This record gives sequence, C-alpha cells and structure tokens, in this order.
Amino acid sequence: MIKRAKLSASLEDYIEAIYHIVEKKLVARSKDIALRLGVSRASVTEALRALSQKELINYAPYEAITMTDKGKKTAEDVIFRHNALKRFFIEVLSVDNATAEEGACRIEHTAPPEIISRMINFIHFLHVCPRGGDNLIEGFASFHSLGKIKLNCKECVAHCQEKG
Repeated sequence: MIKRAKLSASLEDYIEAIYHIVEKKLVARSKDIALRLGVSRASVTEALRALSQKELINYAPYEAITMTDKGKKTAEDVIFRHNALKRFFIEVLSVDNATAEEGACRIEHTAPPEIISRMINFIHFLHVCPRGGDNLIEGFASFHSLGKIKLNCKECVAHCQEKG
C-alpha cells in the first residue's frame, strides 16, 4: 500500500468522486462533482482548491479538472479501502449490500491500512482453510439469520469432512 496522503474524510470523498468522474468522462467539472456528492458548487470549489494545493488534481477556475499521478494513487487507495471493507462486510459478516456500502463509506476514512490488509488476508484465509472456508462463512450467515446453528459441532465437522 502507498503512504496515505493526509486528507480529511470529506476530501477523500471528493478525490474518490473526481476519480470516478475522470474515469468515465476523462475530465471532471465542478457541476459533475457537486451532483455526484450532493453538495453545493461553493463547497466543491473549496475542496478543489485544497486538493490542488496538495498536488492531487490539476485545477483552475472554470477549467476542466484532471488528476495528477499522486491524486490517482490517493484515490485508488481510498477506493481499495472502501472495496475491501465492503467485501468483508458482505462475505464474512453477511451484511446486505446497502448496509455494507454505508459502513464502508464511513469506515474507509479512518481504518488504518494494517487493519484493511488483515481483513483482506482473513477473507482469503477463510476461503482456503479446510477448517473453515465457505462452510464457516455459510455457517455464520445461517447463524446470524436463524439466531442459532443448524448443526451441532460434531455434525458440522462431519459435514465439512464429507465436502472436503
């Protein structure tokens, strides 16, 4: 992972939005950013100035906005953290997509890279470990929805060994 730029949660939201807009349209305009984030054009202008001062975007009033290499890497880091958190919430915790999205948006700004990395490794481990794998993930999802386990431990282990 790259060394994270020191940005507020709000500026991380802006750099992420700009990244997505630039990917789609090659450049971003303040009206597109305001529309995507549901904020005023004045707020966008203030954020653009701050991101420009940090050399994350190329910005001049009334001009199209592009990203610097540093800005792209910063945005990709924010998006990576967001996606990793969302995946963890859905795959491991059996959270629905909308709740996972909301949670990822809130936590992505504050979770240290070490925690995100550990979560990614944990997801991978769950998928490859013969003691857990998909059986463990499915078992937790079932436990969460039913409030109890379907099988006792001996039955569960026997079931896992049959599948393995």
